Amino acid sequence: MARLSREDRQIALGRLQAGQSQSAIARHFHVSQSTISRLWVRFQATGSVADLPRAGRPRATTAAHDRFIRLRHLRNRFLSASSSVQALPGPHRLSDQTVRNRLHEAGLRARRPYRGAVLTRRHRQNRVQWGNQHLRWTVRNHWRHVWFSDESYFLLQRHYGRRRVYRRVNERYAPNCVDEAPVHGGGGVMVWGAINTAGRSTLVHVQGRITAQRYVEEILRPHALPLLANQDAIFQQDNARPHTARLTTQFLTDHHVQVLPWPSMSPDMNPIEHLWDELDRRVRRREEAPANHRDLLQALQEEWDTIPQQDIRHLIQSMPRRCRAVVAAQGSHTPY
Repeated sequence: MARLSREDRQIALGRLQAGQSQSAIARHFHVSQSTISRLWVRFQATGSVADLPRAGRPRATTAAHDRFIRLRHLRNRFLSASSSVQALPGPHRLSDQTVRNRLHEAGLRARRPYRGAVLTRRHRQNRVQWGNQHLRWTVRNHWRHVWFSDESYFLLQRHYGRRRVYRRVNERYAPNCVDEAPVHGGGGVMVWGAINTAGRSTLVHVQGRITAQRYVEEILRPHALPLLANQDAIFQQDNARPHTARLTTQFLTDHHVQVLPWPSMSPDMNPIEHLWDELDRRVRRREEAPANHRDLLQALQEEWDTIPQQDIRHLIQSMPRRCRAVVAAQGSHTPY
């Protein structure tokens, strides 16, 4: 039967029904007469010449095993397959791959986890409250007046865990196959910037530890205040200590700066975070990588100025969606 295709079986059945002998049909298809005989018996019994279902390889797990594996990994998504093999009750001879196969059947596959800020119950409540307060804000009437600001630290050299090397066997430690990276990325530079639908600030180099006094004198007074000269302008900053210090809040109050209240632990609500990622990618794509901190700062400032304003505008236009997302997530992490 295994030597006859489905089409040949249909042809053989037609010849049998036409009265041709089994031996003649067997000679025509170069199979044994018993094969044709079994084909005719199967058709008379089932009305079909298709193969009957085979038992196949016995399943290594029972329904109880499958349920245990599924529920165990649904309760703790960070468990390994090997830990489930060891925790499985009763005698068994399961492999790690068998557990993975059962998880695949349940729609669970190993993925790189999203890394987000630690959110307490109070953080989630504040994020939902902030999202509800700004659900009705539109880009045309509200968000286009906001200047989003933030600081970011850029490493001189970054070690990418997903980087791959093509090498032969026993070349793991060959000099041209080792991805060398200095400890802590070789240091880096911190910069401050602000963006708006109509423009952006200069990229300011922040040297050393920033305090409230330095934040006011080196960033707010010379760089932020000129951007906020318009009476409709709104200033956004996160809740870092230099930003919320009494000296900083008093300075902003004295200069009649309208500050946008911001929920703690909410970098996903700030569109400038995506701009920092884009800035880093642009610097890494340069043909000549920065060799020192001065080169890195110069590259950051050059790439900052070349980012199209349309890209910044698109990021800020996502604010209504971000508000809806944080409310729908009940204050938890969002795709932004």
